[in-house]
Amino acid sequence: MKRQPMLWVAIAAIATLTATHQGAARAEESLAAVYTMSNASSGNRILAFHRAPNGTLTAAGSFATGGLGTGGGLGSQGGLTLSGNDRWLLAVNAGSNDLSLFGTDDDGLRLVDRVSSGGTQPVSVTIHRDLVYVLNAGSDNVSGFRLRPHGKLTPLAGSTRALSGSGTDPAQVQFRPDGRVLVVTEKTTNLIVTYAVDEDGRLGPPQPQASQGATPFGFAFGHRRKLFVSEAFGGAPDASAMSSYRVNADGTLHLVSPSVPTHQTAACWVVVTDNGRFAYTSNTGSGSISGYEIDDDGALTLLNADGRTADTGTGSAPTDLALSENGRFLFVLNSSTHNISAFRIRSNGQLEPVALTGGLPAGANGLAAR
Repeated sequence: MKRQPMLWVAIAAIATLTATHQGAARAEESLAAVYTMSNASSGNRILAFHRAPNGTLTAAGSFATGGLGTGGGLGSQGGLTLSGNDRWLLAVNAGSNDLSLFGTDDDGLRLVDRVSSGGTQPVSVTIHRDLVYVLNAGSDNVSGFRLRPHGKLTPLAGSTRALSGSGTDPAQVQFRPDGRVLVVTEKTTNLIVTYAVDEDGRLGPPQPQASQGATPFGFAFGHRRKLFVSEAFGGAPDASAMSSYRVNADGTLHLVSPSVPTHQTAACWVVVTDNGRFAYTSNTGSGSISGYEIDDDGALTLLNADGRTADTGTGSAPTDLALSENGRFLFVLNSSTHNISAFRIRSNGQLEPVALTGGLPAGANGLAAR
């Protein structure tokens, strides 16, 4: 009889713990979302989707950016970007040369600011804490902003920097995870340009460095400052590849894996899983996704000998990729079939088809998930 109070205490503790976990799971489910943008020249809009626990998507609203799209492909990665805490969503308006900022709420998105991008034809945006940089393809530059606590974007004086030259056709801008280096890929010049970031958020001079393979396009960072870059090789049939580098504090690149082939066509967009074990690239010309295993040093090995870890369908032209925040699902924007493919990521990196969500506008660009 003396043990009964302790037993009830244990039961109560287990019940409390279970309720806490269930509450956290419900909170995660309520916040789970995937975003793309219409990129319409008549008015750009964010298209939001609720993500169910099994990875399926349900339309959850359309939200005007206040700016204009181009009506076609942007040829870039990172047109839509979530902040590290998922509180803010940034979207480029390539047709009106500006940037939109949304607050993310349980009920959807709330447009809180819109500012000039600091150049022309913005195609990619990145954020580290309160520091934002936009890549302007039309003016071949990057330009910086501070994100104020209540959702105000303020241009950072003296932050605009040129790329390696003019007509570079840049594809993406992104910070190294610690925010100390900014990286840009240039498709036409076959260069990867880096900038050291000082304590005030301003950039040092551009450091152009040769890409290991032709047409460097999308990229993503993994663990220990490793950089994984897709190489489209000008869209040559079955010629695409991915290379990996270590990004040093001064912005110099140290090659790890040189041009590991996908055996597919036009590898462009890249994501790396949060555990740092796998990288994926979309092969726009082949309707496929290539997966790679990443070793501790950042070296790459194809998961499938033929480079087809997943198929998105004949003529689908997969472009943007995004990973769910819980790391369980990969989402793929298919630009020609105007839909989003969802895949479950297995423990060995293989991809299992889950669902297909259609009805997107023809010019849809960008993909972000939480």
